[in-house]
This record gives sequence, structure tokens and C-alpha cells, in this order.
Amino acid sequence: MLLAEKFHILSHIFISLIGSILLIALWYNIRSRFKKLLAEEEGLNRVDKGLAYLSMAIFIWVLSGIWSFLAGNFALQEALVHAIRSLLSTVNNLFLLLALFYFHQSPRFIYKNSKNVKRITLGIIGLSLFSMGLFQKFGYQSFNGIIVSFIPDLMLSAFSCYLMLVSFYKTFMLRELKVVAFLSVFLITILFYSQLPEVFSNMNDDFENNLMKIIAKTSLISIFLVLATNWVMQLAQTPKPSEMSLQFLDWSLVNLSVPSKGIHQKTIDFKGKTTQFKNLLKFAIRRKAGKGEEQYIEIGKGGEILRQTYLSRIIDNINQILPGEENEQLERNDLFTFVGQGKYRLRMIPKNITIDQTLLKEFTNDTDNQDYRQFVTFCNSKT
Repeated sequence: MLLAEKFHILSHIFISLIGSILLIALWYNIRSRFKKLLAEEEGLNRVDKGLAYLSMAIFIWVLSGIWSFLAGNFALQEALVHAIRSLLSTVNNLFLLLALFYFHQSPRFIYKNSKNVKRITLGIIGLSLFSMGLFQKFGYQSFNGIIVSFIPDLMLSAFSCYLMLVSFYKTFMLRELKVVAFLSVFLITILFYSQLPEVFSNMNDDFENNLMKIIAKTSLISIFLVLATNWVMQLAQTPKPSEMSLQFLDWSLVNLSVPSKGIHQKTIDFKGKTTQFKNLLKFAIRRKAGKGEEQYIEIGKGGEILRQTYLSRIIDNINQILPGEENEQLERNDLFTFVGQGKYRLRMIPKNITIDQTLLKEFTNDTDNQDYRQFVTFCNSKT
């Protein structure tokens, strides 16, 4: 093994190890500091688990580097070397997939969609086995400058890089970190580009490839740390479910309290925006009267509420009526919890939700809301 290659592999190992330890330390600190807030979410999937899986994905880079160092210094069989590398690559992709499962801004077919994650997991494992089979047959043999044995691995890398690119770009843009958003896109692109020579032999330049991998991976670890720090700040500003309260006084009138956002017993008049008011009332009825999955409302195709925009408009309207400082503006995650499979519920605890009985009777007697009359009757019969 050349000295330059040894330097690259050892640098890769120690940088990844330090990054993994730092992320694990941040994750543990978050779990300790915000234990009560996380517990109030009733065991629902939390972003902190995504942070833990990201650290595990980085740790797989450490194991991959150690294996490359051993393979370069000892006469190991090529088939065994490739098999272990494929296995580590598969585990790395699975950890990244599990991490993005918890990211609010990851592609919708991934974010808290357990069925799709299981399908993709099987696809990743199947593609990895196919890669091992190709290597058994063709090894490092090149056809017109293309090493076919590594095409499945490149496809997995392309898919993982696409998921990370979309997720991190949307996440940082939403949090108004535009420079970090564009930088993450650039670095993920560089990371994918550095893997092309494994398939296209005419692009092979060891020094250039190794340099790009070191730069991309080191910078990505830094971006992961920025993400973790930003999430700590977001958690610190997130209202506790037990401190919020919501009262439905009359048609279009609600009284809202979110002390951490500077909102204390503020009356909000939805006026002519009856759809927003009805949707908020539906969430309140389900959270107040339902148990378990009865508290959720499905949004999207075939759901009770047709589009995500209806949810955002509730928050936008409240912010327009109660203008305040930027840090006092409500976000969708302050009032609503996404529980997966397109379903949401109110975050505040049921005992802090009050609905005027005359209003409730009038709403449930409406022909358009007969399902809610049956729902309330059913829930009352159980108590």
C-alpha cells in the first residue's frame, strides 16, 4: 500500500470516528436535557433518533476504513474484500434511510412511512446481493471502460445521495440557513462524483478521488453537527404540550394560549375563513374525545382533509391575526404532530382543550359532519 493511500485511509478513519463520537455525544445530551419534552410526545417518532442513526452511518465509515486498511496490508481474497465492502455499504445506506425516516423535510415517500421504508430496505439488500453475485462472475473486469460489478453499488449511492440532497436542502432552507443548504448540495454532489471512478475506470485518479472523499465526508460531518445544533435550538423554542390551551368559544372564535411564544389567552376570530375553523375544530374533537389512533386525522389523497395547505393556512391565519416578533410566530410543528402515513393530531393535551357544548352540538348536527356526531356519540359511550 502506497504511503499516500495509507494517509487517506487513516485520515478517513479518525475523522469519521471523531464525527461519530461528537454526534453520539450531542444525541445523548439532547435526550438528557429535553427528556420531559420528548416524553410528552407519547413515544412518537422523534428527530433525535434520526441523529442517532446518522452517527451510526458515520461509524460505518470508520469500519469501512479499517477494512480497507486491512485489505491493503494483507493478501486477502478479492471476493471476501468486496463482500465485506458491499455489506458495510448496505448497512451504511440502511442507517441513512432510517435517519431520513425521522426528517420532517425528507421526501414524502420516506418520512415516517414505515411501509415504504420496509420496501426500500428489501430493495437495498437485494441490490447488494446482486452486486456480490456480479463480482463473483466478473470481478474487476472492465467492458468498454465500465466495471459492471460495481454498478449496483453506484446505484445505491446515487439513491442515498439523492435522499440526503433533498432532505438537507429543504431542511436548511426552511430554517433560513441558505448558505448551508447550498453547501450541502455541493458536498453531496462531490461525494457521489468521487465514487464514479469505481465504475468508470477511465476516470480513475487516486489522488483526486481520495481528496474529494476526504473533503466531502469531513464537510458533511460538520453539516450533520450544524443540523444537530440547530435542532437543539428548535427544541428549546418548541412549546410544551402541557403548557398550551385551546378554547372554542363560538363559531369562528377560539381562545389560544402558547406561553413560550408570548401568546396568553388571545382571542382569534377566523371570520369568513370557516374551512380553517372547521378543520381546527375537527382536530380538537378528535384529540379531546378520541383514544390512540382515533385522535389522528389523515391528510392527503383519500384523507379527511384533502391537502397539506389546509393545515398550513390555520397557522398562517393565526400568525396574521396575532402579529408578533419573529420568534413569537407559530410554526406548524408547534400545534400539530405528524405521526406517519399522512396523519396528524394536535400537540396539546386533551384536558387543555375546551369546546363549547352548544357549538359542539351545532357542529355535529350539521349534515356535512354526521361522521363526527357518530364519533362523539361513540366516544361518550365508552367513558
